[in-house]
Amino acid sequence: MAKKTEASSVAALPKDYMPRLMAAYEEKVLPALVEELKVSSRMGAPKLSKIVLNIGVSEAKENIQTLDLAKEDLSKITGQAPQVRRAKKSISNFKLREGMPIGLRVTLRGMKMYEFLDRFIAIACPRIRDFQGFDPNAFDGRGNLNLGLREHHIFPEIDMEKSPKARGMNISFVTTAGDDARGRRLMELMGLPFRKSGKNK
Repeated sequence: MAKKTEASSVAALPKDYMPRLMAAYEEKVLPALVEELKVSSRMGAPKLSKIVLNIGVSEAKENIQTLDLAKEDLSKITGQAPQVRRAKKSISNFKLREGMPIGLRVTLRGMKMYEFLDRFIAIACPRIRDFQGFDPNAFDGRGNLNLGLREHHIFPEIDMEKSPKARGMNISFVTTAGDDARGRRLMELMGLPFRKSGKNK
């Protein structure tokens, strides 16, 4: 019954539905970027193209049930089924064989991407212990931001009784910025909190 209700609620969304953060980008962020960066057109302004989430599940080589639990958790967080990542080569010292499942990945685009970012900024970030903002230098030189989280329990979708072990996670925000300054400004205007200069990590 729950699945039918969920499916019907999705189908009931109005045709012109737009996630809150997607609307904010179109109405506020984009005009600000065009003015600040002096680009000739709105198409030339940087935008977020995708968000990639990765979770390592090294215990899966000994207990495959941990992979199923991690898949369930990542599905709840993103609203999308994860892709299993497998070892590309065997490493005897780590008891790792080629093809063995070792992690999970989800790539979000479009509305799901904006909905995830909205929940991440508004709900998950404030739940990070001793949080003072993300490192403003965590960009890769091309305007893409890579964040490492120590535990996935910051997402309220996770039931700590069913998933008591904290799992680390990497989140990559891939943009069309081309350089770090433009990428940083894009993410700032989107609302992602960065640590002020002079504060320790």
